[in-house]
Amino acid sequence: MAIAPDFVVGIDQGTTATKACQLFGDGEFQPLCSFEHRQIYPRPGWVEHDAEELLTNIGQCLDYATGAQGIGLANQGETVVAWDADSGRPVCNAIVWQDNRTRSMIDGLKADGAEALTRARAGLPLDPYFAASKLRWMLDNIPEAKALAARGRLRLGTSDAFFLDRLCGTFATDITTASRTSLMNLATGRWDPDLCELFGVPIELLPAIRPTVGDFGTITGRQLPLVASAVDQQAALFGHGCHQRGQVKITFGTGAFALAVVGAQPVSAPDSGMLPTVAWRIGANTTYGIDGGVYNAASALDWARRLGLFAELRDVAAFDAPAALERDLVFVPALSGLACPFWDRSAAGLWLGMGLDTSPRDLVQAVLEGVALRSAQAIAAMDRQVPLAPTISIDGGLSRNRYFCDFLARALGRTVVIPSSPNLTGLGIAQFAFVGAGLSPVEALPPVAPPDRIITPEAPLSAELHARFADAVERSRRWR
Repeated sequence: MAIAPDFVVGIDQGTTATKACQLFGDGEFQPLCSFEHRQIYPRPGWVEHDAEELLTNIGQCLDYATGAQGIGLANQGETVVAWDADSGRPVCNAIVWQDNRTRSMIDGLKADGAEALTRARAGLPLDPYFAASKLRWMLDNIPEAKALAARGRLRLGTSDAFFLDRLCGTFATDITTASRTSLMNLATGRWDPDLCELFGVPIELLPAIRPTVGDFGTITGRQLPLVASAVDQQAALFGHGCHQRGQVKITFGTGAFALAVVGAQPVSAPDSGMLPTVAWRIGANTTYGIDGGVYNAASALDWARRLGLFAELRDVAAFDAPAALERDLVFVPALSGLACPFWDRSAAGLWLGMGLDTSPRDLVQAVLEGVALRSAQAIAAMDRQVPLAPTISIDGGLSRNRYFCDFLARALGRTVVIPSSPNLTGLGIAQFAFVGAGLSPVEALPPVAPPDRIITPEAPLSAELHARFADAVERSRRWR
């Protein structure tokens, strides 16, 4: 009788869909399924998900996982949920990382000089992007949350804590996710009482912080051990094979997120606009990273399509004209404001240099270039803190756009590597699960397929062109 091969399943619960992938001991990695969920926009600047719908989609992914030696679950990072400890029922929709409803609260904290504390303890600037202010908003604005908190029945946390509680009965988060809340002390890896007091989030309502790899419990009714949990971007970093100091990846999803490995000690970069974070913790060993995000990447291209500038993605994979930037047409993709290194939510998206001869294709070309140029700004800021490797590995939907990748290599002035699999988040969380299931140590993980494409820029963009884009970014910050 044949023995079933060892395999694990990685589940990537992302901003637009929940996907599952399978990783075997011989290195074979294959997608299993994908389920989209609704995007809920109650008001301008508000973005929500139905947490029960997300959990249902995770359950559908688990239907494909029978026989797996372990399950890994990646989460959205800064998306938050509040729920009843007894029934497990969310008291409102999840507030998504893109949501901007707490901007006035954040502005008030900044005016009071509170950012010095968040940067010193959590390593993070004050911004609605992070979880803490969203958790406070739930306490202030959801009557049921207040009532449950008064009765000792409220649970607050990032989406992973809700999933783990409902799936395994384990009220916990992993350290990578906790490091994205503005409530965890980066040096100690614990909830910080002063940060919790600053944001008005009772520490007793928060989940326990655990390593990225470990026993999170058995999924109820399925007998599947959940052995790894991480933020999607940290999982992607691991999946890219970035394990050494200076190795870096960029994931081009809804936003663009650059993440580099720092090593065993966090880097202090309070004035750089970059974000020190936890990359992962396996056993007692913590690996730190540094993060640089761009709020709008694929979401900017989707916006251009909704405007009617193009119909199909294949229509904008190549352009006959020279780069839009070289023709004085610039787009700043600040449709949700500017993230690293500016952290300016008041900035606005804009085109500069349009004329009567500007075509829809020209505008789309400028959108793609704008995402690449903003990513290059983040990488440049990161490189000033931690010298980066000469190659950068990328993934996500935009990594399949040939023009975008070629222009990105020119904007970065570095070699760009495109892995064979488009789902490096799924691969990374599956690799974490492989370690967590005891199937392999980190240094002996199954080999991955060779890269799909390697791009070495023949003509990097000039300093003059970078300066032109930087000027446009400054104009976007003065627009409102």
